[in-house]
Amino acid sequence: MKPDRSVVWVTLGAPLLLVLAILSIQLRQGRDRIQVLPAVLVGSGLMISRSIMRRRCRSRLLQDLHQARADDPH
Repeated sequence: MKPDRSVVWVTLGAPLLLVLAILSIQLRQGRDRIQVLPAVLVGSGLMISRSIMRRRCRSRLLQDLHQARADDPH
């Protein structure tokens, strides 16, 4: 498998995990639905943490750009 394809699969891992969990919830009944809870928590946790990391990275990049513009004598 090419490295580019593996990155795509890793990126889609959390959303696919959530889709699988939603499908599993619909197929299960009663107390068996509790078994799907870890997949939902892990998938949503990964997506939330990634969005927070992305926001922090963009904020840092914007601060660096502003700093570079302020330091530029032109």
